[in-house]
Amino acid sequence: PVLTKPLEATGRVKAKLWVSSTAPDTDFTAKLTDVYPDGRSMLVLDGILRMRHRNSFETSELMTPGEIYEIEVDLWSTSIVFNKGHRVRLAISSSNAPRFEPNPNTGRPSGEDEETAIATNTVYFEADHPSHLILPLPE
Repeated sequence: PVLTKPLEATGRVKAKLWVSSTAPDTDFTAKLTDVYPDGRSMLVLDGILRMRHRNSFETSELMTPGEIYEIEVDLWSTSIVFNKGHRVRLAISSSNAPRFEPNPNTGRPSGEDEETAIATNTVYFEADHPSHLILPLPE
């Protein structure tokens, strides 16, 4: 919704998501943007999680297609005031190229071969899987 008063966010920002995919590995990206009254959307923060490294960067764990996973995409930290009349937007995607290397979605490491696959990804929003933005607000 349009903000009726300024909203300060200072600290670590995360997107807590419940997701599934048809692929054994894929990426989930998140972008936090400040949407101005004229419709311009200005990037504040972004982050990515490669699902094969959702539990550890040292080991790879492929996904079971169709299984729902609870994840957090870390957008790092900020200190910003979203002004009255603006909107806070969280955009979720499976790619943020060229900023981040695209995932081939095959389960094999990037660059290992030329093959790629299309991943159909789902983000869940129902009561049992309440995907949401974690925005640090002052008390």
